[in-house]
Amino acid sequence: MRRAAVVAFGGLLLPAALAFGTIEGLGQSSEHEKITRFGLKDAGIGPDTMDALAGERGAFGAVGAPDRPDRGLMSNQAAHCDGGDFLGAPGYPQSAAEAEAKLTACRDFIFAALDQAVVAAGRIVPERTLTIMDREIPEHIPCIFDGSSGRAKCDVLEALGLALHASEDFYAHTNWVDRPAPGALTADNPAGLDQSAPAPFIDPAAKGAFPKGLISGCYEGFPESRYCTYNGDWARVKHAALNKDDGPVDPARGATGPGTTPRGATGGNFERAVTAAAADARAKWAWFEAELTRVYGPERGVLIACAVRKDDPGDCE
Repeated sequence: MRRAAVVAFGGLLLPAALAFGTIEGLGQSSEHEKITRFGLKDAGIGPDTMDALAGERGAFGAVGAPDRPDRGLMSNQAAHCDGGDFLGAPGYPQSAAEAEAKLTACRDFIFAALDQAVVAAGRIVPERTLTIMDREIPEHIPCIFDGSSGRAKCDVLEALGLALHASEDFYAHTNWVDRPAPGALTADNPAGLDQSAPAPFIDPAAKGAFPKGLISGCYEGFPESRYCTYNGDWARVKHAALNKDDGPVDPARGATGPGTTPRGATGGNFERAVTAAAADARAKWAWFEAELTRVYGPERGVLIACAVRKDDPGDCE
């Protein structure tokens, strides 16, 4: 959720600019966690592994890690698909090409994180063996998703979490699924692309072309009213005008009602964002498992994938 929240962390109350919600309260309802669980509910992921990936009450998890105040990614536009704003108005301070570059950086961030997950996964089953290395699997000590490398499975989950977070934010922060409100198209009511399926542009299997008219909102700090302006009082297309971050999500059924942000409450935008984000998560998990087989071979790749999914590597023998 890219609006102000106050997050308790390490005994401090810190102002946070988040994405799809990562906490319970302050207008959020752990939307990132619930969307991830909904998207991957049939992937065969063990409950402890799912808790580590998606997060749970009191824990950000790998998908929520970019919203951790200590992770260093809260203001990284690529990690949240922010900053790709454009409006065809005279003197607008960002060109269409610059906006496209910002969104392409988000796409590249997602692809790089997925590649990192595949590389890290290779350490789980060493080359020329079919043996899962127990030391690379978290058992009694949980994963800490703070950007430091540790056990291989933790590194895999963290990289997947970065990719899924940015992908989910793509649907919440861009106009890919959007229908604008009735009336004139303005910076406060920008055009939408009215899509319902995952975007080929951020699909590592398709690597589709940049969609014409795709934008995301400008976010440069909180409170948003102080930022993203030009020519005095003329506002840019802000995150506040486009985000569909908050709303009711059931981990088993997906969105259960309209969003609670202005854009999310319009025209079923929140519901489409949740549905597309969950389908995108399924597609990315499937790509990841297929890539393990392609890179490491059928036997080793399948064993690695099992060790990533299962809580107990003994279940893979």
